[in-house]
Amino acid sequence: MSEQINRRDFICRSSAVAIGGSLAGAGILNTACSVAAEGKGGLLKGACIGVFPRDVSVMERFKMAQEAGFLGIEPNTIKTPEEVEEYRKASKATGVKIHSIMNSDHWEFPLSDDDPEVVAKSVECVKTSLQNAKDLGADAILLVPGVVTSKVGYGKVYERSQEEIKKLLPMAEELKVIIAIENVGNRFLMSPLEFAKYVDDFNSPWVKAYFDVGNVVRNGFPPDWIRTLGDRLVKVHIKRFEPGREYPAFDPEDRRTEGIDWADVRQALNDVGYKGWVSAEVRGGDLAYLKELSGRIDKIFAGENPVPPEETAKPNA
Repeated sequence: MSEQINRRDFICRSSAVAIGGSLAGAGILNTACSVAAEGKGGLLKGACIGVFPRDVSVMERFKMAQEAGFLGIEPNTIKTPEEVEEYRKASKATGVKIHSIMNSDHWEFPLSDDDPEVVAKSVECVKTSLQNAKDLGADAILLVPGVVTSKVGYGKVYERSQEEIKKLLPMAEELKVIIAIENVGNRFLMSPLEFAKYVDDFNSPWVKAYFDVGNVVRNGFPPDWIRTLGDRLVKVHIKRFEPGREYPAFDPEDRRTEGIDWADVRQALNDVGYKGWVSAEVRGGDLAYLKELSGRIDKIFAGENPVPPEETAKPNA
């Protein structure tokens, strides 16, 4: 990391102490942090709320994020006004931005379900997530559009999910919040071409792609997905870069491995002009772990392997 970036990181972190929780100060801090991230090629380092300890307050999680070098946090859907205010205060006090909301009910209550009451519950949660995003200054929500099951086939999931999302677009447009569709283990949107078409079908600036790098390695290569999705990308999740886990570093001589070529991932993001949030969705831990995790993400941003090969376990070892 360059001396210039180190200096900017110092300013970013020092400002947090100096400006406290004032609204103006939080704006200054966010600007300083964004400048530091721009020095890393325009990628902004974030983390899902589950990366932080669950037995501490929301404020403490944000302070830990700040100290570890994370610029943003992605909470799950926040169900009460009191919790929304708690997140708002924590974000203002630390300058750590809430950049997205992870919609929380789309697995238990899929938009594609046969039961209209289940779909109605799903829709209400999406609406709550959209309002959360508006209230907390986030520009997008993460949405799993549907779940293919033995009873709800692929075609039905495609049709039903699009029908329900289209009904939500007026609210998304009014609030200026993007509905970001994520690729997950839902047996749906199994190729980058289909993912791109699914987003394009809406013909709306308020539906984009939330790409999870780690979720495609069993049936494809993340850089290929990134280059295919192109400017549809609005957010990125990363996982499978933990030391000692079962997912090995990418081995160009063995295409059977499930490893990720992080240098190519970084290059692909650069190739499509992606400049935005890249958030870790991994296990949680204490402050020491968070700092180490932050350092590994810095390596990814630099186009390097975040985990030395000798620290990476082999599959099923």
